[in-house]
Amino acid sequence: MPQAAKSTGAVSTAGAVDADGGDTDDLRYAWRALSVVVMASILTSLNQNTLNIALPEVVRHFDATSAEASWILIVFALVTTCVTLACGRLADVMGRRSMYLLGLGIFTGVSLLAGLSPNVQVLIGLRIVQAIAAAMLLTNSAAIVSAAFPPHMLGRGLGLYMTSFSIAQLLGPTVGGALATTLGWRWVFWFNVPFGVVCLIWGWKILRKVPSSRKFTGLDLRGNVLLILGLGGFVVALSSVSNAGWESALVRVGFLLAVVFIPLFVWWEKRATNPLLNISLFKRRPFTMAILAGLINSIARSSVVIIAALYFQAAKGETALHAGLMLLPMSAANAVAAASVGFVTKHMLPRTVSTIGSAITTAGMVVMAITTGAEAGFLPVCCGLVLVGLGSGIFQPSNITSILEGTPNDQVGSTNAVRITVQNTANTIGIAMALTLLTAPLSDVLRHAVFAGTASQLGSAAVDELVAGYRIAFSVMAAVSLLAVFTSLASRSAYRNAQEADDKAEAEAVPA
Repeated sequence: MPQAAKSTGAVSTAGAVDADGGDTDDLRYAWRALSVVVMASILTSLNQNTLNIALPEVVRHFDATSAEASWILIVFALVTTCVTLACGRLADVMGRRSMYLLGLGIFTGVSLLAGLSPNVQVLIGLRIVQAIAAAMLLTNSAAIVSAAFPPHMLGRGLGLYMTSFSIAQLLGPTVGGALATTLGWRWVFWFNVPFGVVCLIWGWKILRKVPSSRKFTGLDLRGNVLLILGLGGFVVALSSVSNAGWESALVRVGFLLAVVFIPLFVWWEKRATNPLLNISLFKRRPFTMAILAGLINSIARSSVVIIAALYFQAAKGETALHAGLMLLPMSAANAVAAASVGFVTKHMLPRTVSTIGSAITTAGMVVMAITTGAEAGFLPVCCGLVLVGLGSGIFQPSNITSILEGTPNDQVGSTNAVRITVQNTANTIGIAMALTLLTAPLSDVLRHAVFAGTASQLGSAAVDELVAGYRIAFSVMAAVSLLAVFTSLASRSAYRNAQEADDKAEAEAVPA
């Protein structure tokens, strides 16, 4: 069997070798498996991106409070984060194909039910179930791609996989705005159903059954509980500050839970027989630094779409459709960058590429902080959005490559689950942080008007107050993104040092 097939875990069959140096049948399967993953990733990401732009319609329909509006978004990221590690472990021992298809089926069914929600509480509950299904998909997506492609083509495969998210970002705001404006917010969910059914049938036909490489020895339920209490407490506290204030009992208890249970989670994972989080992975400094770079970068950029969508609707008075169209340049830049980065990583270290991407993202955040204003034209803001899109499209696939390279096949699922958990944690924190920075200084009336998209109707003074909140949010996110640049540089340095140490050890092992 070719070495490439061994290292990726692809199921090899005898056949011709193509120009890329791989077995023709294996490469054909790799591209087909990628098509399944891309379709499902577009489906799940499109759901989130359409909801971001349609949120004011949902808020107005249910007359939801600002806290409920926040939780429609935050609960999805929070639950996905808390169950991803468990899904990653189950995927390694029970099979990626079965979990992937089950998650796809649940996601499609819940999308139908979400559109029938009689009140905002039911909608939030269904978003929790939808988040569990999304975790089942996200845990397996990059793992399926990594197992299917040989190492020399992995960067290209992951780049195209990340392009699926860019396509969803490209289509999501416009589709969400059009659906919410013409057919109503329920179609933001119902739109997913026919595409989910098609994707489920295609995945059932294409994906191979890969034998489990591990015996099932149980789940770390205690670790799951500790993670939910710690991370959940932190997110609840952070998202409640704008409504309840720092002196609130809810905020204090939430932060206390985080301080107590997050360290307890780490302590327990070092001792658990079947740990939820493989702490030993973090002994590899290049892996740890790449994960940390991804964490910080995700905190900075995760909230850009939602707060930009709210800016166009609340501060500028645009409809959901027009706001979606205004976000198209950012999504297009993201798609182009993500599709191209695989070719760039063939000539540069992925960690170098991710550093460049993080720097571009930072520049975009700075432009957004400077140009956001009640009287600001669209072109300056658009330049900032394009830079953020380019930087994100460059950073994400190169960072994933940096994290997964060298991972044994039987650990790809759990390693990727760690990556996704860190990214989802960052997304949850980033959204909660940005919404808190944006709305904490505002009055209750203006805070609700932000989520309802009606702040521009309250007069110029209200809009000026809101714009000040946007500038604070973008400035803080720019500072966080700058920190990600330095962390990416540290990741590159750690990788080079590790390579030099390995080369030296290999040279010393060779007899004179």
